[in-house]
Amino acid sequence: MATVIRLARFGAKKRPYYHIVVTDSRNSRNSGNTLETVGKYDPMQPKDSEKRVILKIDEIKAWIAKGAKPSDRVYKFLANAEVLPKKEYPVQTKKHLQSEKTKLRIKDKADKLAKIAEAKAAAEEAAKPVVEAPVEAVAEETPVVDVVVETAIEETPSAE
Repeated sequence: MATVIRLARFGAKKRPYYHIVVTDSRNSRNSGNTLETVGKYDPMQPKDSEKRVILKIDEIKAWIAKGAKPSDRVYKFLANAEVLPKKEYPVQTKKHLQSEKTKLRIKDKADKLAKIAEAKAAAEEAAKPVVEAPVEAVAEETPVVDVVVETAIEETPSAE
């Protein structure tokens, strides 16, 4: 039997309230088959409130000594209470932003498409027949126009 320390949800709709319970890992979260309630968590309280997280430290230490594993959220509560050492978690991205891995994948795909387009353009350029017109024919067809630009300088009356 693997025991875990996790949250069990109580409270009304849109007003959550959690009990921190010790239970068998095979039980469902809301089954009610808990071995012991070792704390409470009220996310509706302000973050700096003492009533937000209430822990029975001695009982939690006893269950951890017996082999109970805390869930990630409970582990954070215990780390903040300095019962367990703090863990370094990977930086989470915002939901609307792409992760670094996705950005690299998109860049690689864009590079591949650019190479394919380059190769296609080069193939089309090589497939074009090269037609050279005689120099004399080009000279006869294009008339030479001399343009003379005259500029008029107007005298501005001076302010005297």
